[in-house]
Amino acid sequence: MLLPKWRFLWAMLLARSALGFSGRLAPRVAGARSSAVFRRAISEGVVEEERYKNTVILPETSFSQRANAVKREPEIQAYWQEKRVYEKLWEKATGEPFTLHDGPPYANGDLHIGHALNKILKDIINKFHTLKGRKVRYVPGWDCHGLPIELKVLQTLKKDEKKDLTPPKLREKARDFAVETVGRQKESFMRYGVWGDWEDPYLTLKPEYEAAQIGVFGDMVEKGHIYRGRKPVHWSPSSRTALAEAELEYPEGHKSKSVYAAFPVKDTETLPASLKPFVADGNKLGVGIWTTTPWTLPANMAVAVNEKLEYAVVELPDGWQESAGVQKGKDTPTHVLCATDLVPSLAKAIGMDEGLPIQHTLLGAEISGKVSYTHPFIDRESPIVTGGDYITTESGTGMVHTAPGHGQEDYLTGLKYNLEPLSPVDDAGRFTGEAEEGLLEGFSLAGLSVVGDGNDKCIEITNSTGALLRMEPYEHKYPYDWRTKKPTIFRATDQWFASVESFRDDALKAIESVKWVPGVGQNRITSFVSGRSEWCISRQRTWGVPIPVFYHKETGEPLLTGETIKHVQDVFREHGSDAWFTMDVKDLLPAHMAAEADQYEPGRDTMDVWFDSGTSWAGVAEARGTLTYPVDLYLEG
Repeated sequence: MLLPKWRFLWAMLLARSALGFSGRLAPRVAGARSSAVFRRAISEGVVEEERYKNTVILPETSFSQRANAVKREPEIQAYWQEKRVYEKLWEKATGEPFTLHDGPPYANGDLHIGHALNKILKDIINKFHTLKGRKVRYVPGWDCHGLPIELKVLQTLKKDEKKDLTPPKLREKARDFAVETVGRQKESFMRYGVWGDWEDPYLTLKPEYEAAQIGVFGDMVEKGHIYRGRKPVHWSPSSRTALAEAELEYPEGHKSKSVYAAFPVKDTETLPASLKPFVADGNKLGVGIWTTTPWTLPANMAVAVNEKLEYAVVELPDGWQESAGVQKGKDTPTHVLCATDLVPSLAKAIGMDEGLPIQHTLLGAEISGKVSYTHPFIDRESPIVTGGDYITTESGTGMVHTAPGHGQEDYLTGLKYNLEPLSPVDDAGRFTGEAEEGLLEGFSLAGLSVVGDGNDKCIEITNSTGALLRMEPYEHKYPYDWRTKKPTIFRATDQWFASVESFRDDALKAIESVKWVPGVGQNRITSFVSGRSEWCISRQRTWGVPIPVFYHKETGEPLLTGETIKHVQDVFREHGSDAWFTMDVKDLLPAHMAAEADQYEPGRDTMDVWFDSGTSWAGVAEARGTLTYPVDLYLEG
């Protein structure tokens, strides 16, 4: 018995023979001929496959059997360009306009799979709306300023070339690098088959874009959103510039050299009577602190406590230094003050597993403003003050070493008590001579790296005085420069900030008016905006859009008005932002201020590159008549 599939073949062959088919419709005689061929093939023992070769009707197509994409894709894309397919679809569409705004990729290297995913998803959406008959206009763009490009350029230069490198020359090289990279990336995007205005993309280095960016900055200045202040910011010694939170990463496995130390308490009139015995009759009371950044000790201005916490005076037994691995010196304490709940962890840290006897307890409110201490190796007397909710009993001693020039919480506490935000560290992350003012004789800090030898030296000096209780490695998450992959520091410098607080409510309302997919994206950005009070927008680099501020040569006072900003905007629109580095000050100022030009000098800070891309709505969507504003969709991630 024939199997089912062979039954089908035999039935088909019989029917085809009877109808006279031979691959195509043919005269009856052709059918007879094919039947004869078929019979002859069987009688001559032709292979199985050959029996049916001329007896099966199959559809014919002009499509190649194989894709041959390497050859065919360029041909198809050339056809699209020759016939202006994208442009004609836009011109002939009768539906509603649709604008997907392109968040710009960075022009600092070749594309990767993330770029492909981003652009192809956008292209799918655009083509979907094109098929629905909507007028789709997609303007691709590139982020062309910023530190990564500047660093890439500097890496290509020899030492001799760097010596003669002026800001205009560096900017020229950075521009060439960015433009060349844009060309390569554009070619790749087009090979992906993505449709868009490839002949007229937006680049953040174009004069018209830079002018629009300055316009947004000017509007923010007039609304009071921009201000200048000396505050501790994330600083990258490896890049020599301030960084925003978004430019940091927190890799696992960072190890810091943490220290417990005791600052000698002074016997003053305000010292609580209950603490007097611990500074008399040869006793020495130390304020116990713990820090993972010993290099900030020279900038210590106070110790902060939590008024609601209970603190204890513990007695240190004889010979504790040996188990703790520290030296005995002039400031070696007999008693230490720390949070009661943290006494066990302090005892364990210094090798006293059996614990430390508590001699007295009192609340933080009884200490704050009444107890002062001397710095262990700087000729300085400082107070104990009240800190914020950041002081807990989760770790450390419950008494926080406060350096207003090297931490955000420290800075806020310093404002409350008028403490100087001392930051004796230079752009490269080395101690300056200011760190040696009042320094213990026989030691030096100037020129040492705070994340290297300088950190070790601070531990060494503290140990030499007897104030060191313990040094031990501490593994935790620590901020790194996402570009150089090296540690950052907190450092107080004069910077320009955008006050998020002043427009937070409006921003949160705008977030609510947008449909987010998936919804978790809304929660994330709401959290970002709600939790940020300010954004440091100034960068100490050359390749970027300059902050259009002038400084008085004698007083250092900034000149930043709506009028001066508007004039700079007009200059940039005509000449580009290079004009800031090449034109005379009198040409950068409004005409009626030409006589005062010799009193001012232009600032050298540039804007955070995120400000560049963050103003693309003004430089592209709002500026181009072919696009809708507000736009219909952003797709990033």
